[in-house]
Amino acid sequence: MDDLDRRILSILRRDARTPYTKIADQVGTSEGTVRNRVDRMTEDGIIERFTVTTRTGNVKAMIEISVEMNVDTDAVGDRMVDWEEVDFVWQVSGEDDIVLVVDAVDTRAVNDLISQAREMDEVKSTKTRLILDERLG
Repeated sequence: MDDLDRRILSILRRDARTPYTKIADQVGTSEGTVRNRVDRMTEDGIIERFTVTTRTGNVKAMIEISVEMNVDTDAVGDRMVDWEEVDFVWQVSGEDDIVLVVDAVDTRAVNDLISQAREMDEVKSTKTRLILDERLG
């Protein structure tokens, strides 16, 4: 991945629907080059998915999870990523091991996710932070 790829990704992170012609104008290359690079980054797994962010009145939260020692956090995260309300599963350093970024219909649905996580044998504790506002950077 080079500087051009990074500039293309920066634009797509803000709006994944940005037309390739507009990206090409912004980064100073052709539409075909942008298309080829996005296709390659998708095939290589650099771009994992294109997504939509909404303001639907849902409750967004981060559920911070600590797991027991000697637990395969990849395996735990792989199970959690399939939960419907989970947008992202991050493995993180520090006090916690995994952070779930969730978009749920209400606080009861967030609480259900917390309960689901706590029912897993590998999970030793959770902390939850409701996301009050969100802006693109």
